[in-house]
Amino acid sequence: MVFLAGAILPIQAGFNIQIGKTVQQPVFAAFASFLIGTIALFIYLLAIKFNFNTISATQSVSPIFWTAGILGAFYVASVIIIAPKLGTALTFSLIVGGQMIISLILDHFGLLGFSVKEINWQRVLGVVFLVLGVLLIRRY
Repeated sequence: MVFLAGAILPIQAGFNIQIGKTVQQPVFAAFASFLIGTIALFIYLLAIKFNFNTISATQSVSPIFWTAGILGAFYVASVIIIAPKLGTALTFSLIVGGQMIISLILDHFGLLGFSVKEINWQRVLGVVFLVLGVLLIRRY
């Protein structure tokens, strides 16, 4: 499922880029993407008979965690703006590189509720290979 989620991202980017080109505003494409996604998620919650009364429990969540939506909007808008200039392969290889570096840090310190998985030479080597892959994709 996670592999499929990753495979869908470049397709989503292509769809959003086409919407942005059509209206000549890439940020509108990000807005439309989030709007349609919100509607789809709401329908899903209705379909699984989600207990909306439990929403009051979210009052105990730290306000910083609510910025996840802003981070998602930044990500989607950035991809829509940058991918046409860099190409899909370079854009997403840079995304994966950035994800891996931050992921190593989050894992190493157990931040944001992740279990601790200390940085070791094998994990660093994996990131180095990813960065080398980015360089190869950029060059060729």
